[in-house]
Amino acid sequence: MKRLVDPLLAEFNHEAHTTRRLLERLPDDKLGWKPHEKSMTLGKLATHLAEIPAFFTSILVDETTPAGGGAARPAATTRDEILAAFEGAIARFTASLGERTDAQMLERWRFVRGEQVIVELPRVAAVRALVLSHSIHHRGQLSVYLRLLDIPVPRIYGPSADEPM
Repeated sequence: MKRLVDPLLAEFNHEAHTTRRLLERLPDDKLGWKPHEKSMTLGKLATHLAEIPAFFTSILVDETTPAGGGAARPAATTRDEILAAFEGAIARFTASLGERTDAQMLERWRFVRGEQVIVELPRVAAVRALVLSHSIHHRGQLSVYLRLLDIPVPRIYGPSADEPM
């Protein structure tokens, strides 16, 4: 019988492959660029995307994760730093996810700010929402940044204008 984590691991690995293809296209000389005054820089967005799996490994091991719990890290200064952070985050997340039992994945997890509960979900749903969907959201932003910089955008769920199927 399959475990609850098996399809999550397959989906995560598929999405990580696609994310890696976008991160590999980052130009070191444009990491400080941003499309709008209110936007993150390319480097900050890519750094955040790369670190999502590592930060949210807490979903798998803690009952509660505080918002803003980690010190704000500066944006990476090179594509290689971002890719290294991403590879480390993938390794930590998949190792921890692979160790979880079905019972653990059905336990409730909370994301909090002080006494305020921001979200409370079963771990399996939290992984989908805060790791997978959150990563996909920021990956979409990253693909727009690349397009605006005239950097070829890889296919994601289908062909792109730069990369047919």
